[in-house]
Amino acid sequence: MKTDKTSVIVIDKPNNDESNLLIESDEQKKETTESPTYKQFFKITQQFGLEAPMLPIVKQMPIEDRSTKRERLANLRKQENIETIMEKTFTFCANKSIDKRPDLDWFNRYITLAENVSNKTLQDLWAKILAGELSRPGSYSLKALKIFRDMSIVDAKLLAKACSLAVKDQGKQNIRIISGVYQQPGLFNFFDKNRQKHINLSHFSLNYADILSLADNKLIYQQESESNVMARGEKLNFYYNGSPLKLSCKKPNISIQFYKFTPIGAELSNLIGDKPNDDFFTTLKQQLKHHFEIANSEQG
Repeated sequence: MKTDKTSVIVIDKPNNDESNLLIESDEQKKETTESPTYKQFFKITQQFGLEAPMLPIVKQMPIEDRSTKRERLANLRKQENIETIMEKTFTFCANKSIDKRPDLDWFNRYITLAENVSNKTLQDLWAKILAGELSRPGSYSLKALKIFRDMSIVDAKLLAKACSLAVKDQGKQNIRIISGVYQQPGLFNFFDKNRQKHINLSHFSLNYADILSLADNKLIYQQESESNVMARGEKLNFYYNGSPLKLSCKKPNISIQFYKFTPIGAELSNLIGDKPNDDFFTTLKQQLKHHFEIANSEQG
């Protein structure tokens, strides 16, 4: 006797748990698109023409159109940025005569470097650069512009902090942050506790990590330097954020320790207005007075 064999096709059905998972996934997706985070991120992507992945496929433009839209938005943003900088530039030089036009190659490079700057504070600084170049061609090198282009607003604030602690020579070309002063050891001063004076810059919000960051941006030399040994009666004339600082050695064999700005750092420091730190200036004079006579500002 033969037994009939019947083919049986079994169709798997999702169990209740799987169905629930699918339903939960759809609900979660709906909740996600309605969340504040989604809406905030979607607005950001819209500004750059990159919102397509956030939309259902049926609502997405063809990729060629999306690429064209993104390029158009980028160009509009650049145009708006550079026009804002031009407007700010005029406010800085409106009352000054412009005798010479800047080098055209320099101006073209300037536009290329500045047109991506949207931060209002940085736009002010870029406007100051152009205003300075218009009034005095050659004030800012292309190397300085490239360094400044790569600086963030945090880097710019750190440069401003360093400038608030720095002294300049009379030519205002050499800029340095004095970190200490000492007399070379000798028979009569070896045990003098005041022979070496140190200024703790971290007490004034400029720690060694900040020095390293400034050095990475090629604004300050990382290695601490010191002046030539000075004789008794030798004089130094500095300016501290607009205030004269006149020093005369009271003792022989004196050296000043300092962190020196690079040439690029000195150029970009011209963007920072005088903002003296009174506490630092008081401490600086206290630490220097053991080795120097310090002239009052009114003595000229």
